[in-house]
Amino acid sequence: MKKHFTFVLLLSAFALILAACGGGGSSTTINVTMTDFHFEPMEFTVPAGEEITVNAVNNGAVEHEFVIFKLGTDAGEKFGDEDEENIYWEVEVMPGQSVTTTFTAPTEPGEYYVTCGIEGHLEAGMNAKLTVVAGD
Repeated sequence: MKKHFTFVLLLSAFALILAACGGGGSSTTINVTMTDFHFEPMEFTVPAGEEITVNAVNNGAVEHEFVIFKLGTDAGEKFGDEDEENIYWEVEVMPGQSVTTTFTAPTEPGEYYVTCGIEGHLEAGMNAKLTVVAGD
């Protein structure tokens, strides 16, 4: 009986931890921290077609951008001028600053590529994933 109680207790604690972490559900708010050269977190899930609030904080020593590409596109190995036509939305944040802004999420569900458009930042590993899910 004691083993059963311990198992149930551990299972309940695990469920609470998952719930506290968001459990993978979508949100109309993206909270992202940019450092040199990383997004935290690296994955975001939003509902299709909804207005999304972005709270972006740059804790790095240099300028960063949060660039969402159109579905099915990415920057390849290096971000360049040729990628401009594939950008869905972007925001720029200066070092030590924060920005709160909004955009309308794409209406087509799928996985969207996110990177920093500043030269050399993609190559340093600064990328993420935005998952757009169908609304309720």
